[in-house]
Amino acid sequence: MSKKRILIVEDEALTVLALQQELAELGYEIAGDASTAADALRVAEANRADLVLMDIQLDGGVSGIAAAAAIRGHLDIPVVFLTAHASTVTIAQAVDSGAFAYLLKPYTVPELKAAIEIALHKHNTETAMRQTLSARLPVALANLS
Repeated sequence: MSKKRILIVEDEALTVLALQQELAELGYEIAGDASTAADALRVAEANRADLVLMDIQLDGGVSGIAAAAAIRGHLDIPVVFLTAHASTVTIAQAVDSGAFAYLLKPYTVPELKAAIEIALHKHNTETAMRQTLSARLPVALANLS
């Protein structure tokens, strides 16, 4: 099985470096990094990321929540938020964006791995279900005629 490619979207350089090292040690491949929402969308598409680790506060004026919604909507890539923001409003916005997980900083490496693995599994399951439903829908519609 090939290594999963993870895009890091974070505007703090030290955090990016730490994540790159931790993810490599966990066996993931780094698909790139970005510090703005626009760069995140561009890099996710160009580098074929399997998952995005997304901070909520980004450079450039567009939040990670808006970036996550765009990435999920246009590229169907699962997003895991990795942030220090834990307000009820922020979490609700993250849920509405279609996030697959929400991890608070400071995190532990086992927590990071668990969030990533659960998000990847959930995304694979959803994709398989959509494919199954797409295959069955024409048959179901034909039976209605």
